[in-house]
Amino acid sequence: MTREAQIERRTNETSIKLAFGIDGEGKSELKTGVPFLSHMLDLFAKHGHFDLMVDADGDIEVDGHHTTEDIGICLGQALTNALGDKKGIKRYGNAFVPMDEALAQVVVDLSNRPHLEFRADIPAPMIGDFDTELVHEFLWKLAIEAKMNLHVIVHYGRNSHHIVEAIFKALGRALDEATTIDPRVKGIPSTKGML
Repeated sequence: MTREAQIERRTNETSIKLAFGIDGEGKSELKTGVPFLSHMLDLFAKHGHFDLMVDADGDIEVDGHHTTEDIGICLGQALTNALGDKKGIKRYGNAFVPMDEALAQVVVDLSNRPHLEFRADIPAPMIGDFDTELVHEFLWKLAIEAKMNLHVIVHYGRNSHHIVEAIFKALGRALDEATTIDPRVKGIPSTKGML
């Protein structure tokens, strides 16, 4: 079973091609136009052992909002498509990641019930030219389109770059766990018989 998906999305604001492989090697090929987002997606792919290709052309002359939001949408759709019927997966994932003084935790449930719980204080409004409000925007759209319950908790931290980096690394690791095939799981991992 190949757990891969490709998504294309075109709007008046962005044009995005995205390819995602769950059972990858942590390789990424990223052209987002938003350098800090590219850095975070590279970390996400590496720590999740996912293969990720993004070719995005967005209205970054305005700001990075639409591009970041739409990449979150496309990544969520690709994750949903790549998972298929979700038979045999662990479903839940939990990861703590320290980054110097910062400690982030990400907990996911691939439940088909989208929700984002975001408990993170990012002190700086900007990291370079990246608006830190977009971290929430990206994760919110990812959670909706991936139909997952996503909890992000930053336990502590002072440096905004460290905080966001820890979040994306933890996201990759939590999703790696949740998408892992567990031979003990027979069929859909739910007493309801469906997710």
